[in-house]
Amino acid sequence: MKHVVLALSGGMDSTCLLMHYLANGYQATCISYVYGQKHAIEIEKAKETIELCRKNLHIINHHIVDLSPAMKLFDSALTSDDQEIPTGHYEEEQMKLTVVPNRNAIFASILYGFALSKAKQSGENVVLALGVHSGDHAIYPDCRPEFYQSLHEAFKIGNWDHDLVEFDLPFINGDKETILRDALDSTTKLGFDFDAVLTNTITSYNPDRDGRSSGTSGSDIERILAFHAIGRKDPIEYVKPWKNILSNALAIEEKFKGDMHG
Repeated sequence: MKHVVLALSGGMDSTCLLMHYLANGYQATCISYVYGQKHAIEIEKAKETIELCRKNLHIINHHIVDLSPAMKLFDSALTSDDQEIPTGHYEEEQMKLTVVPNRNAIFASILYGFALSKAKQSGENVVLALGVHSGDHAIYPDCRPEFYQSLHEAFKIGNWDHDLVEFDLPFINGDKETILRDALDSTTKLGFDFDAVLTNTITSYNPDRDGRSSGTSGSDIERILAFHAIGRKDPIEYVKPWKNILSNALAIEEKFKGDMHG
């Protein structure tokens, strides 16, 4: 059976990525990272997704890697207690505060080392997959295609048997809307309920103590607009009713477009 190794954050993108590969007949190994993130509830969401898949007879290995002692040293609103999570449109300048320096390079390095080790042990090629997409490119330089092209080249130069690991970024030229449309297809193929799968995700960088999404962080706004674009209500729980959450997101999007053309 084909094997994929992927990062499962507990967010929408990586969960949909897992559905994508399961629907295409892959056996998966998922790695979740604890790195001092304020929205660490996403790890619980990842566990819920794994449990859902296992109940549906999918064999999935899941590893949780704690990087918080190292990455709490980094400067980011996602990990620093003295910085507030910014709110607003996901392409606005203040969203750069949510960048964690070198995060994706660190995550990808661990995934690559694991994938290569697994491939050498089994003697079979392994796919290393990430759920990065074009919607992230404006704010996160470590989500851009050229970054991963360069990173993959560096990994090949620095490792024997690199031909055993294939990089795959199926969403790289898409956005959250295309990811959701892909998930609609994948969950249908798998016989999963789309809303049940997406309920086990969180995209908010600043959920409340009960784990409800704020609807105000840039990642929230991007997600809300994606669900609206496919004509569906987001099944997760927000701090306010969906009508209010959507209205706010649409207003922020309209203001951003006005400022861009003003």
